[in-house]
Amino acid sequence: MGVTRSREARNYFDSTQGRAAVFSLRPTFREKKDLAGILLRPKSASWDGLGPKKCLASLPTCPHGGRLRRHWMNQTMAPSGERLIDLCAIWDAGVYLPSAACNRASSGVARKRLNEAEKLSSVQEAQLKRLEVTRPRVLGSRERGQVPRMARQPPPPWVHAAFLLCLLSLGGAIEIPMDPSIQNELTQPPTITKQSVKDHIVDPRDNILIECEAKGNPAPSFHWTRNSRFFNIAKDPRVSMRRRSGTLVIDFRSGGRPEEYEGEYQCFARNKFGTALSNRIRLQVSKSPLWPKENLDPVVVQEGAPLTLQCNPPPGLPSPVIFWMSSSMEPITQDKRVSQGHNGDLYFSNVMLQDMQTDYSCNARFHFTHTIQQKNPFTLKVLTNHPYNDSSLRNHPDMYSARGVAERTPSFMYPQGTASSQMVLRGMDLLLECIASGVPTPDIAWYKKGGDLPSDKAKFENFNKALRITNVSEEDSGEYFCLASNKMGSIRHTISVRVKAAPYWLDEPKNLILAPGEDGRLVCRANGNPKPTVQWMVNGEPLQSAPPNPNREVAGDTIIFRDTQISSRAVYQCNTSNEHGYLLANAFVSVLDVPPRMLSPRNQLIRVILYNRTRLDCPFFGSPIPTLRWFKNGQGSNLDGGNYHVYENGSLEIKMIRKEDQGIYTCVATNILGKAENQVRLEVKDPTRIYRMPEDQVAKRGTTVQLECRVKHDPSLKLTVSWLKDDEPLYIGNRMKKEDDSLTIFGVAERDQGSYTCVASTELDQDLAKAYLTVLADQATPTNRLAALPKGRPDRPRDLELTDLAERSVRLTWIPGDANNSPITDYVVQFEEDQFQPGVWHDHSKYPGSVNSAVLRLSPYVNYQFRVIAINEVGSSHPSLPSERYRTSGAPPESNPGDVKGEGTRKNNMEITWTPMNATSAFGPNLRYIVKWRRRETREAWNNVTVWGSRYVVGQTPVYVPYEIRVQAENDFGKGPEPESVIGYSGEDLPSAPRRFRVRQPNLETINLEWDHPEHPNGIMIGYTLKYVAFNGTKVGKQIVENFSPNQTKFTVQRTDPVSRYRFTLSARTQVGSGEAVTEESPAPPNEAYTNNQADIATQGWFIGLMCAIALLVLILLIVCFIKRSRGGKYPVREKKDVPLGPEDPKEEDGSFDYSDEDNKPLQGSQTSLDGTIKQQESDDSLVDYGEGGEGQFNEDGSFIGQYTVKKDKEETEGNESSEATSPVNAIYSLA
Repeated sequence: MGVTRSREARNYFDSTQGRAAVFSLRPTFREKKDLAGILLRPKSASWDGLGPKKCLASLPTCPHGGRLRRHWMNQTMAPSGERLIDLCAIWDAGVYLPSAACNRASSGVARKRLNEAEKLSSVQEAQLKRLEVTRPRVLGSRERGQVPRMARQPPPPWVHAAFLLCLLSLGGAIEIPMDPSIQNELTQPPTITKQSVKDHIVDPRDNILIECEAKGNPAPSFHWTRNSRFFNIAKDPRVSMRRRSGTLVIDFRSGGRPEEYEGEYQCFARNKFGTALSNRIRLQVSKSPLWPKENLDPVVVQEGAPLTLQCNPPPGLPSPVIFWMSSSMEPITQDKRVSQGHNGDLYFSNVMLQDMQTDYSCNARFHFTHTIQQKNPFTLKVLTNHPYNDSSLRNHPDMYSARGVAERTPSFMYPQGTASSQMVLRGMDLLLECIASGVPTPDIAWYKKGGDLPSDKAKFENFNKALRITNVSEEDSGEYFCLASNKMGSIRHTISVRVKAAPYWLDEPKNLILAPGEDGRLVCRANGNPKPTVQWMVNGEPLQSAPPNPNREVAGDTIIFRDTQISSRAVYQCNTSNEHGYLLANAFVSVLDVPPRMLSPRNQLIRVILYNRTRLDCPFFGSPIPTLRWFKNGQGSNLDGGNYHVYENGSLEIKMIRKEDQGIYTCVATNILGKAENQVRLEVKDPTRIYRMPEDQVAKRGTTVQLECRVKHDPSLKLTVSWLKDDEPLYIGNRMKKEDDSLTIFGVAERDQGSYTCVASTELDQDLAKAYLTVLADQATPTNRLAALPKGRPDRPRDLELTDLAERSVRLTWIPGDANNSPITDYVVQFEEDQFQPGVWHDHSKYPGSVNSAVLRLSPYVNYQFRVIAINEVGSSHPSLPSERYRTSGAPPESNPGDVKGEGTRKNNMEITWTPMNATSAFGPNLRYIVKWRRRETREAWNNVTVWGSRYVVGQTPVYVPYEIRVQAENDFGKGPEPESVIGYSGEDLPSAPRRFRVRQPNLETINLEWDHPEHPNGIMIGYTLKYVAFNGTKVGKQIVENFSPNQTKFTVQRTDPVSRYRFTLSARTQVGSGEAVTEESPAPPNEAYTNNQADIATQGWFIGLMCAIALLVLILLIVCFIKRSRGGKYPVREKKDVPLGPEDPKEEDGSFDYSDEDNKPLQGSQTSLDGTIKQQESDDSLVDYGEGGEGQFNEDGSFIGQYTVKKDKEETEGNESSEATSPVNAIYSLA
């Protein structure tokens, strides 16, 4: 048994006094006993029963002259041939060594522990060498004088071992059993057993109870302080103390105000051995003030804007619970848009018109008074561009746009700004909160800078707006940030978390019960942030003001006691505190001098079945702690080892009972004050066995059947034989007869068919056997017994065993179960592992039904557990009981995850996913994945990240760009093989418009459409959408929609209306949706181009104005012409038609012409006359229309007989120049 170093080994050494103090190498309770046994437990039968607890405690019994007698070592030979080492107590410079007369130990056992002694540091060995200082001491009654110097004979190394073993027992304590007889007999300082909490809040309607209970022997008395001053209970008639308790009762039935008793209380429990203190109890009266009255104006807010409704509850004690309801007591529905913050306010990330449908009232529930107070409700008035609250818009994919609400990037409503800080105490819950506004409602995500969130104690609340980390520790400090994002953008807020700590125990002082002369220590070690201070008190008073005690030494957080005596009893208080709180612990030091005593009944009888395991108990108590030894049948050899094992509490276990183990076992507890013993009688009984079991039988209806069940058992035990039918207790009717060794059934009927189980049992064990009875009809005569028996599923295999354990394989062996009349065809071996999928069984391998052993191939770092299932033609058996577990050693992964994909979930990201590896392919702890990616066909470096899950999102990627992706497995033993690259794509977007959209019309029946693929597909093209409609002027037909495959770039439209034109709109589609569209129209039909054009022009305003102006001008010209004609203008006719006009002709002056009466041709230049042109188009009228009224006539043969006068001479003609302007052309010229 080695030494357990419960804390850093230290050596307190006082150089001025040359005294070595206590080494802080503390053994466990079991090790103390074993170490003491080195010095005190001989193998000789003449063991004299000295105490095991402490070598120092036995010093006064030294036969060599007393406790301080200096006697160096005498090595003598025992009669048995063992060399006994005789040591006496050595005192020099305050260091004890074991006494020779106090203990005898074989040198072999001492050498066995020599390695522990050799571990002493050089400082400790140097201290031993300093034991040269001569110090006069008072010796025993037999000798007085000065102790000779130790330096004359240096001690050998084994003395160092004995010295160390002696020091290891410092700080040991005796545990007092809970036996009432022990508790009532032993004196004990007070111990606080019950007290009120430090912050004690009471209901003002009830009486006040401040609890304080303590135990001790004699029973303690109680008194109290209030605000650090003595609280005189007798002077206050309302205050009383419960009988045999320190609990205060403050009664207000006769009046009084509870607030008058608020303050800090502390209880003192005292008896003659010390005083124990309670915590400082701060008494406060619960308060539930009323809500201040206020009139709240309606809150006017624009739809889509953020809003905060403040609660501001009245301050209560404790703080009230806040919740929001309507004035009709209907709870307010909360979601990620509308939610209540931790401070009680109600936050709207964006207000919608539907929020006006109710009012909002803040409610505060006070715990102690069980009352709910309601604030006056808020009424909302939402200003909106869409006054109708259409409920169908609530589930609209773009609800805000449908209601005309402008979209906004997120902004934080709480906390304000981009950074804040928060302090939390260790062990408390950390609550971080981020509430953001925006349109659409932002999503909140949480992260920790430089690490991951603690998944085992972090949870999200309030629709991800709050992050709660339970039981905070120092490693939870750091920077956290929340990210609020919607499709318009994102914003984040950083919260710096500082973890402080009120004091918490590292080593809380425990009660110390010692024997006279023993050493011990109290340790009060606490931690906190900031570092707490430690204050020691004794019996409620500061240790500095207590009377000096030479046996007590204070070393910081430790009090060391040496050579304790009865007068050393006291109660010590350790108060450790910092700015965040305090801890107060009581620990008494009690010195007991109690001889050994047995706590169990005497002379017990224990009966056990042969080959079973049993345990013999022998509880005991004593101070110093006694040594317990076991003997059998009065023999002197101690039972420990081999088939026997002694536990720390003294119980003796016999691993496998044999016949020779029967007998009387004696346990002896011994210390320096005496010894006590008890006896246990062990009887070994034969097991109960069924040696002739019932067999399966086939019987005809009406016959008699006998099922045998012969049992062998121990004759001293009472045997009981019972029967089960189909695993249920069998009712023995008048057709059945049960005897000690058989069951007989008379007149077998069909209902008797089934399984019969014989159960043979005694008060210690049992055995059972099963058989199946088949009942046949009279005509049934089976030719084959197995053919007649019913077939069933096989019984489960049993007794699984693992052998030939190797790194990658193991042999599994099992015993087949009953085949139940159908041969077993296969065995299925299944396994379960406890890391990735605990409790889930997987098929491992399959084997023929003829084998019952197989070598299983295993994967590294899997904690396997196996089971076997048998299969026959009827079905599968129940699985066998699991085998023991076997964990294989770890190795790097030999494969990588499969089904690696890279797909965009948004247009600017790519989500990389894969199928995680299972337990059999992990090969080691902390399986993780190295994800690498880079753009395809570039020489850029690989990006990489380590992921513990099965997905990773790459952000800020271009639209639909190919990437090379690799996912490699890694565990603590190394990386997997280099993975193959997989091509993935970032997110898709809407495609651009199709290029070169062409519309051709080869004839009036068809229209041909052609186009080219978009220049920027922005994703995987899934097709084209064509929309077209016929129109004729302002008339528009029904729109037709056609969807095409992504490879189609041509389409022919069959015209149904040869007159109308068509308007075509074409767009490309990806997974995201349809992109930009391009529009073209079909050409107009040839025979209708002018008509359509005229129809189109005729509707234009400018054209209508022009036509009106021309009509007005024509009207004016006609009026002028008729005026000229009515004035009698004549056309002169030349006498000689062949004479050309000369230069002196008057035409040059007035532009008139003479008409020949011989020629019937039209006037020259008349084709330029607008009026003449129209006349020729309409008819072939002669110039008679231009003659004077009535004189021009036609003959009957149609010849012109008009008369042209010549009596008007040239003068007349010149005098009437204007009359010759009757031609429309001249009229126009004259107007010009």
